[in-house]
Amino acid sequence: MIGSSLLVPNNLQQPAATKISAQLKVLTQPRLLLVYAITALGYGGTFVAFTFLAPILEQVSGFESHAIGLIMLVYGVSVAIGNIWGGKMADKLGPIKALSIIFIGLATVLVIFNFTAVNPIAAVITILVWGAFAFGNVPGLQVYVVKLAQEHTPNAVDVASGLNIAAFNVGIALGAWGGGLIVEQAGLMHTPWVGAVIVLLALALTRYSGSLDNKTNNTAVSQATA
Repeated sequence: MIGSSLLVPNNLQQPAATKISAQLKVLTQPRLLLVYAITALGYGGTFVAFTFLAPILEQVSGFESHAIGLIMLVYGVSVAIGNIWGGKMADKLGPIKALSIIFIGLATVLVIFNFTAVNPIAAVITILVWGAFAFGNVPGLQVYVVKLAQEHTPNAVDVASGLNIAAFNVGIALGAWGGGLIVEQAGLMHTPWVGAVIVLLALALTRYSGSLDNKTNNTAVSQATA
C-alpha cells in the first residue's frame, strides 16, 4: 500500500465506462485468447513444481522444515528483482523478444533443478534464479495484452488486461492441479521437467503470436505504400 501510494501517479487518465457488448468482444478476439493461453501456460508451468517446492526441499534437498520459510523469503526477493528486470527487458526489446528469452531461461532452470535439487546449496542457487525468471514474464505479458487490446478492442483495454490477470490465476490453479496428479502418479521430481515442457509450449505460442504480428505489420506497410 505504501509503495503504491508513493510510486503510482494519481493523475492517470481513466477511460470511459465500457459497454457490456465491448467487454464481451474481448472474448471473441483470437489474438487476445492466444495471449491468455500463453499467460496460463507460461505462468502455470512454474506452479507445476513450485506448488510442491517445500516437500522437494525437505525430502530431496534435505532441509529442515524451519529453513523452508527463509528460503521462500529469499525466493520472494528474487521474484521482485525478476519483475523489475522483466519489465525493463520488455520495454527495451519488446514483449515478444523479452518473453522468448524469459521462457527459454525458465524452462532451462526447471530442467536444471531436476539435477541440483539433491544438493542443498545448488538447490537454493537454482531457486533464486528460478524466481527471477518465473515472475519476469509478468510485465511482458501485461504489456503485450494491452498492446493487442489497443488494436483489436480499443474500447475495452482495461477488461482485456483484467482477463489476463484471470489467465494468470487459471494457470496457477491448473499448474497446481496437474502437479498434484504428477506427484501422485510419478513422484515429486517429475514436476520440474514437466513444468519446463509446459513453459516451452508457451514459448512456441509466443513465437507464433510474434509471427502473426509481423504478418500484420507487413500487410499494413504494403497497403500504406500501395
